[in-house]
Amino acid sequence: MHHVLEWEHDGHTELDNLVMLCRMHHRLIHHSGWIVRIADGRPEFIPPKWIDPEQTPRRNPRPGPGAEGRTR
Repeated sequence: MHHVLEWEHDGHTELDNLVMLCRMHHRLIHHSGWIVRIADGRPEFIPPKWIDPEQTPRRNPRPGPGAEGRTR
């Protein structure tokens, strides 16, 4: 889990302040200049300028209709 507002800066451990990340990506977020924020209840990842000078937010697409029952 990644706290969007870090707990040492009074970020609460609540769903609207958490993003699920694997261990590797959690370390990457803390050491690479990426920004994580919540927009419209969904996480957005903003790359550092050296990756994207415009810093266009990136997010996973929402699953389409009927996706709840599908598995990979």
